[in-house]
Amino acid sequence: MPEGTQRPVLLVVEDEPTINQALADRLVAEGFSVHQAWDGPGAVAAYETYRPDLVVLDVMLPGFDGLEVCRRIQADRPVPVLMVTARDEETDILVGLGVGADDYLTKPFRMREVVARIRALLRRVERAQQLAAAGSTEPALHIGGLTLDRAGRRVETGGVEVHLTPTEFDLLALLATQPGVVLRREAILQEVWGWTDSLGTRTLDSHVKALRAKVGADRIRTVHGVGYALEAVA
Repeated sequence: MPEGTQRPVLLVVEDEPTINQALADRLVAEGFSVHQAWDGPGAVAAYETYRPDLVVLDVMLPGFDGLEVCRRIQADRPVPVLMVTARDEETDILVGLGVGADDYLTKPFRMREVVARIRALLRRVERAQQLAAAGSTEPALHIGGLTLDRAGRRVETGGVEVHLTPTEFDLLALLATQPGVVLRREAILQEVWGWTDSLGTRTLDSHVKALRAKVGADRIRTVHGVGYALEAVA
């Protein structure tokens, strides 16, 4: 990291002390500034105190769970959240994405994958901030009854505003740039997540399902083994 560059501030929330400390140690070694919490109330308090750039958040926590933590911090501002879960159930993952998590990992995980996911999330936020600072004047996109205000990062369907996480917005905006065109999985992962391998295949599928629940299942077409396309629906 170049001299004088401010280190990104992370909050690690994990009730298992060994895992919490191992994550914190690795992330500090990777150049991040790290704070820790071990339960739901402590996580919200630490978030309010340190205003982290990103939160690594376990789902199962004492006090109240990670889903409630995510709801509370997302109500304050759209901070990126990497959800960590011991259960590999798709319904649990979709609930996490539904309350504002941007990505998820299932235990056991590899430390290098945690670092890669965090860096990808932070790069996406930085890119969005740069566009906003540059006064992006990208015109709104209108596809069927769906409207994407790319400059304001707002979405409406049928005239009703829909709340999307930063990741969901980027995914929808990418599909909306070429309506009706099937974008390959690899291209979507590269553009939205910054990944050059197939580690994020399930993450992509889960985000698409969460997005369908918000904008309409018939708007996003799956081409099995290839990718996804956004369809114009009246």
